[in-house]
Amino acid sequence: MTDDLSVENDTAEASSLESPLAERVEAILLVIDEPIGLVALAAAVGSPVPAVRQTIESLVEDYDGRGTGPRRGFELREVGGGWRLYVREDHDALVAEFVGGQAPARLSQAALETLAVIAYKQPVTRSQVASIRAVNVDSVVRTLLARGLITELFADSETGAINYGTTDALLQHLGINALDELPPISPLLDDGADGFDEGVVR
Repeated sequence: MTDDLSVENDTAEASSLESPLAERVEAILLVIDEPIGLVALAAAVGSPVPAVRQTIESLVEDYDGRGTGPRRGFELREVGGGWRLYVREDHDALVAEFVGGQAPARLSQAALETLAVIAYKQPVTRSQVASIRAVNVDSVVRTLLARGLITELFADSETGAINYGTTDALLQHLGINALDELPPISPLLDDGADGFDEGVVR
């Protein structure tokens, strides 16, 4: 049975690598949460970097409507040395309204904990938040972004990782004017608990 599964997995992988390069690149771009560099993308799709670079350039032109098709509602953008799909700026308000209307009225416990980490540690990357909470926070971060409580501040120049921070909407919900008004967290934790550093929390 194990050998059969191994053969099936090998066959599926081989079949995937036989599909057009553009399809494989798009498949990876659709699932990533952080910009991905050309080298990492080339490794993921099993193709040389020059071929992947050319494919990226073709996709950018295609999405921008510079080929035979129409311009798409999303774009492929290079940020911090990596590539990622983004909603076009023209449609930001539309998407924000739609996603906000789909969001639940209350945040889950996981979302509240993640929001607290970002509020006290910002600017902070998704991986740093995950390390502090010891769980995957990808879906929670997407929820907080959709609710307008956090925002992408900047991309790390070396790793391309997005750094997150809170928005004015959070201050309004909390009824405070600035992050300095957040209660000190040190008295609530044991020394060094949950990865918080005494020197950087408010």
